[in-house]
Amino acid sequence: MRAKSMMSLAIAGLMLVLSACGSGGASEKEADVSKDPVDPFGKYSETVTINIGKEVDSADKSLPPGDSPENNVYTRYVKDNLNIDTKIIWQAGVGKDYQQKVNLAIASNDLPDALVVTDTQLRQMVKSNQLADLSEVYEQYASPVLKKIIDSTDGLAMKSVTFDGKMYALPNVTAESDMQHIMWIRKDWLDKLGLEVPRNVDELEKVAKAFVEQDPDGNGKNDTIGISGPQSGGLLNADFINPNNNNYGFDPIFGAYHAYPGFWLKGADGNPTYGSIEPETKEALAKLRDLYAKGLIDPEMSIRKDAQELIKNGTSGIYFGLWWAGGYGPLADAIKNNPKANWQAYTLLDKNGEFTPHMGTPSNQYLVVRKGYKHPEAAIKMENLLLRDESKFDVSVGIGNYPLRIVFAPMDEMYVTYNAMKEVLAGTKKPEELDLPGYKLLKADAENIKKVKLEPYDKMDIQYWDPNADLGAWKRLYSTLVGIAPLMEPYKKTYSLTYSQTKTMESKWATLDKMEKETFLKIIMGAAPLDTFDQFVKDWRKQGGDDILKEVAEIAQQ
Repeated sequence: MRAKSMMSLAIAGLMLVLSACGSGGASEKEADVSKDPVDPFGKYSETVTINIGKEVDSADKSLPPGDSPENNVYTRYVKDNLNIDTKIIWQAGVGKDYQQKVNLAIASNDLPDALVVTDTQLRQMVKSNQLADLSEVYEQYASPVLKKIIDSTDGLAMKSVTFDGKMYALPNVTAESDMQHIMWIRKDWLDKLGLEVPRNVDELEKVAKAFVEQDPDGNGKNDTIGISGPQSGGLLNADFINPNNNNYGFDPIFGAYHAYPGFWLKGADGNPTYGSIEPETKEALAKLRDLYAKGLIDPEMSIRKDAQELIKNGTSGIYFGLWWAGGYGPLADAIKNNPKANWQAYTLLDKNGEFTPHMGTPSNQYLVVRKGYKHPEAAIKMENLLLRDESKFDVSVGIGNYPLRIVFAPMDEMYVTYNAMKEVLAGTKKPEELDLPGYKLLKADAENIKKVKLEPYDKMDIQYWDPNADLGAWKRLYSTLVGIAPLMEPYKKTYSLTYSQTKTMESKWATLDKMEKETFLKIIMGAAPLDTFDQFVKDWRKQGGDDILKEVAEIAQQ
């Protein structure tokens, strides 16, 4: 009996050790850095180890031989400058695989010391009491520039991570320009056919019809597409969960009808409503259905494997997306295949001539630290270092290899960049005057602009650019001066009442969301009558929508 008891104790002890290692507990002696001075950029006197979960892009082939996601130029930079040793205890592919791995770690309460999560995951972790309170650590260790960027959101970023007065994550901040969806169009096709830039949906239809029927590429074949649509698995429109960066969807067309499917809005009666059940959305769906039936939208939308394919090969004339969906998107390949492909960017306006886009949230990534980890400030110091030095990095190695990377950009970053580049081209600013804290790429942009922008500097057509001089600089600066230009004019902003999931959504949102996406796609593609929308609204309300609206109303009153 005594032998059995001793064996049981030994097994139990072994299980405790294994459990500690699996949940991010250090398997080696903890560093004693308690006497180190409080310094946002201070290098620890002893090596501090931080165990992380990592999202890894299998398509990224930039790591040199011998390097890995755990040991590369960025992890070594962190070690050299902060004496922080990052250990990857698990990794998963970008997107769904990573999210599933995070969800499993939350459910099993088997967390690394730190990782990057979504809003929904953050709320689940707070509810499960799994996270360290970062309130004091943030005040002591966040750099002045990092704090300034978070403060630039007028409290929105901090509100997203504060629960019962405590800060449970470090929120990222994205530039406001990452929220608005604009129209990219082949201006050389417009010029060839003697057409003006379409500014509203009726004009868009006429141009798309000409693009399909009048052989704008001049090859004598009936092979051109008017408007590209989302690829297989892509979104028809952004929504409150994914409000930004919906390239190739139809957000500008919905916005032109003041339709905001997927967003929580203040209704005509003053009470919260859901944009997807409003009559404006039905009206926009009717127009999209009509455009599709007339062959003006890619007939293979939602089936096509890659929406960029038609843009790169010169077949499509119009697509919708973000400012960076130009140079950073398919256009580098498009102009490589045809240097005269003159893609320009514009806003699509409503009947009153106004641009009325939906807006996103400035924070959509959250850096969390598990409760009990001895050095929560280490994660914040890593972000300070990234923000300060990213512009100095040789990004031939993908920046996604930086451990625990989240994006920090002032809300006005691209507007400031656009104006600064105009001033540099005009000769009223010099690059050395643009080394501004927080605007990490501004000085480099100013140094590069005249490498890729040809005279005359006030004309932005493709023939006045030289992408071959520096393709990386061209991608950013073409996207900036062409893609940001439409956003420099005043416009009407529509925000969602909330960008977070409510309690009822935890059990019912997947079903409601699937029903919505399938119904809308069938309506547009003619697989279901337009009036299917009315039944969808009834079903949505009955199957949990009305309960969710009550919860959104409570959030809106807070």
